[in-house]
Amino acid sequence: MIKILVSDPLSEEGLKILKDVKELQVDVKTELKPEALKEAIKDYDALIVRSATKVTKDIIAAAVNLKAIGRAGVGLDNVDLEAATQKGIIVMNTPTGNTISTAEHTMSMILALSRNIPQANTSTKKGEWKRSKFMGVEIYDKVLGIVGLGKIGSELARRALSFGMKVLAYDPFLSRKAAESMGIEIVELKELLERSDYISVHTPLTEETRHMISDAQFGLMKKGVRVINCARGGIIDETALIKAIKDGKVAGAAMDVFEKEPVSPESELLKLENVVVTPHLGASTEEAQVNVAIVVAEIVRDALLGKGIRNAANYPCVEADVCKILDPYINLAEKMGMFSGQLAEGRFEQLDITYSGQITQYDLSTLTMALAKGILSPILKETVNFINAISLAKERGIKIKESKSSKEEEFVNLIGLEITTDKETRSIYGTLSPNKQPRIVKIDNYYVEISPAGELIFIQNWDRSGIIGNLGTILGKHNINIAAMTFGREKPEGKAITVLNVDSQVSAQALDKIKNTENILEVKVIRI
Repeated sequence: MIKILVSDPLSEEGLKILKDVKELQVDVKTELKPEALKEAIKDYDALIVRSATKVTKDIIAAAVNLKAIGRAGVGLDNVDLEAATQKGIIVMNTPTGNTISTAEHTMSMILALSRNIPQANTSTKKGEWKRSKFMGVEIYDKVLGIVGLGKIGSELARRALSFGMKVLAYDPFLSRKAAESMGIEIVELKELLERSDYISVHTPLTEETRHMISDAQFGLMKKGVRVINCARGGIIDETALIKAIKDGKVAGAAMDVFEKEPVSPESELLKLENVVVTPHLGASTEEAQVNVAIVVAEIVRDALLGKGIRNAANYPCVEADVCKILDPYINLAEKMGMFSGQLAEGRFEQLDITYSGQITQYDLSTLTMALAKGILSPILKETVNFINAISLAKERGIKIKESKSSKEEEFVNLIGLEITTDKETRSIYGTLSPNKQPRIVKIDNYYVEISPAGELIFIQNWDRSGIIGNLGTILGKHNINIAAMTFGREKPEGKAITVLNVDSQVSAQALDKIKNTENILEVKVIRI
């Protein structure tokens, strides 16, 4: 008998799917304390959670029989993905289960904000009749700027278009052709901020997107703009938003998510009359909860019964002997993708992948999945996984071409990736070190030796004396230790690249110092 533990509340529709399978035993035990879960998990083959259960490294270590973890929802911050992967446990989520729910909530917030519905409701229930006080605005013919045109952003766009709004979108991984086919104009973030009457954010929360809408961005916006966040708290800098509202730059805001949740009763956002707030209700519909329960039940059932793996955040090989060979290359491919996705400038149009050497005798589809996942991960985060990465890339108008060459060239086994964007073409090559660690060995025409891990500083510079000393001095003054350094150049005194692995996060101040150093042409921070 295959045993499944459901440790958070799950809709009956999902539970029924599992209970209807005679090979499965389903136990629902909610609100388990960590020690109780650690003891109980020893007996189970699968664990299904929502957001309350924290599947820590200790829990996973105690799970001697666990084969799969299913998360009924998108975020995986409550699951130690690395620990699960190391133990060969498949971790799956439901990235599309609440798409419609969140898109509808966002549209509701836009309408409520435009017509002062919450304020008018409160006033009227007090026995007041102040029609002139709650004069609203129409959304027809207004410009909606959507930051992040993934599943939810796309559904919001469809609804906004049906109201007669004009839709702009900023999404660095969406091609212009794909956006135009939906009736959406794709623009850069600066233009979106300058032209939009309404701005709604729909990106994951990452180091890059945290406070991506702050003082400088509010400064670019039209006077009277309205701002909506039903994505993740922290994308919009709340302090900067409050200031922009008080200064009259922002006419109103609608917030479903906050930097700290639950939001403090003392928060100034709750005291501003032209701010509409809800307590993180984006996915809180009966349909959404049923949808995620059904999806998580189906994917866990199918994985346990050997009927295929879907929505996997990690993707172990199925055959143990092949897995032993390809696992290090899957890791290499994903890290190459993450490195390349942050290095290349512009909107991605095509990925040309070349495999050469002895690995070409195997089915390398998992490596292609890993490359695509790595490229999309910095912006899509947990909504992209090994299984859906290629289809998500295609939805965004990115073509993927794969080829093999059995001929051994400079390296016994080599993965080559050429990225074509609307601005440039970059090529990155990777292989394994003798101890099977991932290494990037060539970028464009520069030979290098890069460990794609942690915090990296990528620099293009003129090959001049003093570069190393200047970099060391700047980083030393900012208490940033250099763990490794590699150089590549085409010819002496020409253009070169310098890549540093550092032990701590690079501050904006340190980055500016490097950018302003003599003979430095380009600087990027890459996080893997």
